[in-house]
Amino acid sequence: MTFRRARASYRGALVLVALAALAACAKPATTAPAPEGENATPGGAAPLKLAMVTDVGGLGDKSFNDSAYAGLQLAKARLGADIQVLQSKSAADYQPNLTVLADEDEDEIFAVGFLMSKDLDEVAKTYPRRHFAIVDAISDQPNVASMTFREQDGSFLAGALAALVSKSKTIGFLGGMDIPLLRKFEAGFSAGARQVNPNVKVLVKYVGSFEDVASGKELAGVMYDAGADVIFVAAGKSGLGAIDETRARSGVYAIGVDSDQDGLAPGKILTSMVKHVDVAVFKIAEEAQAQKIPAGNVEFGLKDDGVGLTDFHYTKRQIGAANIAKIAALRAAIVAGKIVPPATREGLATFKPVKL
Repeated sequence: MTFRRARASYRGALVLVALAALAACAKPATTAPAPEGENATPGGAAPLKLAMVTDVGGLGDKSFNDSAYAGLQLAKARLGADIQVLQSKSAADYQPNLTVLADEDEDEIFAVGFLMSKDLDEVAKTYPRRHFAIVDAISDQPNVASMTFREQDGSFLAGALAALVSKSKTIGFLGGMDIPLLRKFEAGFSAGARQVNPNVKVLVKYVGSFEDVASGKELAGVMYDAGADVIFVAAGKSGLGAIDETRARSGVYAIGVDSDQDGLAPGKILTSMVKHVDVAVFKIAEEAQAQKIPAGNVEFGLKDDGVGLTDFHYTKRQIGAANIAKIAALRAAIVAGKIVPPATREGLATFKPVKL
């Protein structure tokens, strides 16, 4: 088991998101962020100390872990925070890694992913004076902040886009593991497709892992062979295999997930359904710096820019202005509450397209 202070060796793109859009769910900071590179701690106090435990996908997954790490980098740049990352090679590393950090003088410890939920609860009970935060799980421990997302909102837009672009009228959803969290993506995606074309066919498959690149590639090929020409890939590192398969075929597209994956295969990834884990991590960091004890659950959705699609930088021509306008109208309808994307298969079964 090894750990290291986060260094400049990782040069992932750090997007300075418009944090003001989170006003609906975030408490105002007591001090304004300092310019990049300046220590923002008041009165020369010791810098804010933040640490993170990755899930087994690790840094470099170009997805979930990288997005969370970008939030830590933003806290370093804007708040002068001292940041540390421990990477997990297997689930057996979760509790030891969390324990190592809990034994140190960290102000906030982030657990990246629902798979750490049980281990985090046990460590949080053992260290009641430490403060933790977990992504994609809800904890009832008083010293744990829970960060969850309305993945179904952004996935609804991804499904609508897939149905609008598809020529075969068959699209696919490729998930990592068949669990309630991923079913939010699946249900939202299928409902969005149904919203614009009730007759579209949606193929659904799960890899069974978030780190099996080879199986992700194989299953994407199976769906393309079955007629799908757009696949929404919500499978963590396994999704990189699906993107590789997409790159190798003509006339088909993928939709990325979690972070902006559009540049992994320019022109072949229609858009990415981004979960702004970086925003959530930075919000908790701000509260920790202001000495507000982050706890309870905060949910991020379209309304507060917690999720959303990328800007079609490479694919405007393939999508077309008319379809982009339709997606914008659907987004506005969700924000206004006129459309409520389903988060479960049961909700999908009763979902009916909404007349706008």
